[in-house]
Amino acid sequence: MSTDMLLRVEKGHAEPEELAAITAILLARAASTPDIPSARPRSTAGWRRLERTPGFRAPHSWQG
Repeated sequence: MSTDMLLRVEKGHAEPEELAAITAILLARAASTPDIPSARPRSTAGWRRLERTPGFRAPHSWQG
């Protein structure tokens, strides 16, 4: 058994064939590209610009 293993069995005993199978699955998942559609860019900022807000807000204001 070599000391440069990439996988380690924490509990129980895994045969070399089982380790090879899980390694193949993990490598296949890592190589696959996600099917997430590209998000369109936002037209406005997602945060408020403080220089564009008025200097005073009423205490009962909903913006507060």
